[in-house]
Amino acid sequence: MATGTSATSETSAASETSATSETADTPDTAGRPHRVVVLALDGLLPFELGIAPRIFGLARDERKRPLYEVVTCSVRPPGPVATDADFAIMVENGPEALATADTVVVPASYELGPVYEEGALTGDLAAALAHVRPGTRLVAICTGGFVLAAAGYLDGRPATTHWAWAEHFQRLFPQVRVDADVLFVDDGDVLTSAGVAAGIDLCVHIVRRDHGTAVANEVARRTVVPPHRDGGQAQFIERPVPDPQQSSTTRARTWALGRLHEPIQLRDMAARESMSVRTFTRRFREEAGVSPGQWLTRQRVERARHLLESTALSVDEVARDAGFGTAQSMRQHLQAALGVTPTGYRRTFRAELSTACGQ
Repeated sequence: MATGTSATSETSAASETSATSETADTPDTAGRPHRVVVLALDGLLPFELGIAPRIFGLARDERKRPLYEVVTCSVRPPGPVATDADFAIMVENGPEALATADTVVVPASYELGPVYEEGALTGDLAAALAHVRPGTRLVAICTGGFVLAAAGYLDGRPATTHWAWAEHFQRLFPQVRVDADVLFVDDGDVLTSAGVAAGIDLCVHIVRRDHGTAVANEVARRTVVPPHRDGGQAQFIERPVPDPQQSSTTRARTWALGRLHEPIQLRDMAARESMSVRTFTRRFREEAGVSPGQWLTRQRVERARHLLESTALSVDEVARDAGFGTAQSMRQHLQAALGVTPTGYRRTFRAELSTACGQ
């Protein structure tokens, strides 16, 4: 499936998927778990360091075998690495571990020194990254993107980082096409995310890209996070938090998810929360970041994708089950969201997933 450039628009249904390869492009032909090496830098944020081991470590195939092996290393010989908290972390692998990686993950750090100040790698960091083999998939979480940019991996490519550092990031690396309004950007073999929770979104997205919706959804359930947030969804910059005394729209969303195959009217969703349509729409946007109509379309696209990936239902049957009514309607929505027809999506997904699994 073709890979585009960047997820850029909340209003475009293709905002994420036009920027991503939704199927596996890192084949595991040796029949072993995909090896993810996480680079622990001084000043790291323990939460963000733990994202990759947690998300990838939970991914299992149908026989409950691990799909990933996660290893943590530092830029120096094994030993303690300082964090931004009141404790250090003992890392048992040196930079040589990077040479064994299929995917390298660089989490955030608040002590990047010349990387953040001048856009230049330190000697230790340059020596460590020299171990990375050509063709290795590269992933940055939050300010980890500064490391990839300083190493030249993002030259001429789209990328994102935490909104608070985006302007500085762009000034420091003018050759990078920075998009500060998205949660993550998938540019094929190089992926970047905004801060903190967006790193979870990106790692779940990678699991989904590598192994499909069912595996990613199970990982999301185990970690109690949403199974999918569009890369093009905004970073919620200064978005007001709903008053805790106000009613939420959670019940309406749960109700709608249980009947996606049926026609759902906005007034029906509002009635579930005993709100006027106007109030419900405003509250919904505050909580979900999109309109009820956009949210419903996204859920139906996700439902259609899952059915196309995991069942032998005809396109007409998938369209009815996902709530699009007709195959033509579903085709239009999937074309807008994924850049491919339902039949094309099923064929490409299954072909590439079989290749990734060494079948």
